[in-house]
Amino acid sequence: MKDLHSFGWYAARITPHLSKTMFKPVPSRLWGGFAYLLVIVAGFLGIGFFDLHIVFNIMIAGVLGACFAAMGFLGHEILHGTVVKTAWLRNFLGAVAFWPLSTGPRLWRKWHNMNHHVHTQHDEKDPDAWPALERLVQNSFLRVIYRLPFGLRAFFSFISLSIQFTMHGLKMFFEYIKDFNPRNRPAVLLQTVLPWATWIGLLFWIGPVKWLFAFFIPLLIANFIVMSYISTNHRLNPLTPVNDPLANSLTVTVPKWVDVLHFNFSYHTEHHLFPSMSPKYYPVVKQHIKKMWPERYHEMKMSKAMKALWNTPRVYFKGNELIDPNKETLFGTLGNGLYKDSKTKSYKKSV
Repeated sequence: MKDLHSFGWYAARITPHLSKTMFKPVPSRLWGGFAYLLVIVAGFLGIGFFDLHIVFNIMIAGVLGACFAAMGFLGHEILHGTVVKTAWLRNFLGAVAFWPLSTGPRLWRKWHNMNHHVHTQHDEKDPDAWPALERLVQNSFLRVIYRLPFGLRAFFSFISLSIQFTMHGLKMFFEYIKDFNPRNRPAVLLQTVLPWATWIGLLFWIGPVKWLFAFFIPLLIANFIVMSYISTNHRLNPLTPVNDPLANSLTVTVPKWVDVLHFNFSYHTEHHLFPSMSPKYYPVVKQHIKKMWPERYHEMKMSKAMKALWNTPRVYFKGNELIDPNKETLFGTLGNGLYKDSKTKSYKKSV
């Protein structure tokens, strides 16, 4: 593994080339969230008040799922303080944006801002990092999963993307609730329970069949969209003892219109260098990174990154390799033998 540097090391060398304006909040990002909110409300009303043909319900469910995911991307941005700085307003807007995904702002800031960002791809301290082989052998459930044939395991892994964010969010609640000051725990609990109470209330209002199209199916779609990004953000990268974003993060490329709809969430290496900067400016940061450290920077088309996820296991071996415990086959990680051009190179490492 190449010499590693902290995110602060990189940021200190790029910052002199950036405008001070780029470090200020961008409240205009809220207009996008307002548009998504109007579409969501319209979708709920359309499904709730009209007996639409199933084809139209499916179409509305697809739109709602896309809106749920985009609201989550905006909520992530808001809770990093890049939209508004006032704490109570930041938390309120973040709660609204994350409402479809039922994630409270206090929990998110603890789980994501304070732990994932500070300890990215650390085997034990990053709550989002996938396990190393040593941890796998201690988990009976994972041992059973990894006895499945590789292709079947990959299939179920991709299917599970439709529930992973929701399930991981609930896990993080039980993981971190004890770390909050006892005086703040009721607020954390309330921020977790209220969204779910809203969706259960929606179930009783419109009935179970319409609820499937208004919330359940959109939630599955939103989970899949969000987890497609989150999975490619780090799961092809090595575990690192130093929080080096150029080693442990991946920027995926998507069409420009997708970046507009998803608030530039694809620029993930840039985000880990400057989490308190609005993603509006990440294309500029990307230019500087590629100019200063082109050999370290990891960038891949979303389609190729998803294909690489399908073709590689999610268990780490010695930090910079992936291993299939079933056949003890080794695969490279980005920067350590995982090739970006899957047309000409194998995902497996030569051992």
